[in-house]
Amino acid sequence: QVQLVESGGGLVQPGGSLKLSCSASGLRLDDSSVGWFRQAPGKEREWVSCISRDAGYTFYADSVKGRFTISRPRAKNTVFLQMNGLRPEDTAVYYCAADRNIATICERPMNEYDYWGQGTQVTVSS
Repeated sequence: QVQLVESGGGLVQPGGSLKLSCSASGLRLDDSSVGWFRQAPGKEREWVSCISRDAGYTFYADSVKGRFTISRPRAKNTVFLQMNGLRPEDTAVYYCAADRNIATICERPMNEYDYWGQGTQVTVSS
């Protein structure tokens, strides 16, 4: 049974930082591209960032570019999302997702992803 688990969320003041982790069981995460998504209250889930299987490609939504960094240390079966300069509008539940399709680098559409975690809450507030 495949399971993705996000961790590292919490409450932080504006301008602060958090580092989210996405780990997997029942799946070699290193064989998948991984995306991070978020969903704020009353809004649709949106793509935030993704990283290719070999970590050679990373992409970011314009809203987080320059503030967030996605990474995946080799052989750790974990993907990280370092979030700096957090803003109240970053408040959301953050989800990681894995895409096993080897024909793609990494994707934005949610329906491209095969497995999803349960999410971790990030709240940015003073």
